Amino acid sequence: MAQTAKTSFGFLVTDVTRLMRKHFDRRAVRFNLTRAQWRALKRLSHSEGMRQNELAEHLEMEPIAIGRVIDRLQKAGFVERRADPADRRAWRLHLTAQAHAVVDDMEQISSELFRNAQRGISAADMKTMIDVLGRMKDNLNALDSANP
Repeated sequence: MAQTAKTSFGFLVTDVTRLMRKHFDRRAVRFNLTRAQWRALKRLSHSEGMRQNELAEHLEMEPIAIGRVIDRLQKAGFVERRADPADRRAWRLHLTAQAHAVVDDMEQISSELFRNAQRGISAADMKTMIDVLGRMKDNLNALDSANP
């Protein structure tokens, strides 16, 4: 593969990600949440009851940083910390009703943005792109497994 193709691929993936975030942030500004808070709510919506250290790992954040994010979300009424019945030193994180409503709105914003982003792209092309990116991700994850 030519150097320009490798370079273009990396720049395109980065640019698409950056632009998706920018447009999402513009649409979601009314919720007055940071991107880290958005990511935490989104992850918790899929895995309610996880511990803070698990959330930090999923979001690739330091435990102290995720602790601050959760503190702010709790203060704003989006997250509840509940004692872990199996470990009295640990907390389990749960979304409040207010957070569930915001996550639902986030999903709508995300769906609309994704529809806008894929305008003019066929379903077959989208499937091919997702399949190829998935294989690339698997290949890169295999590198981690091969070189611990």
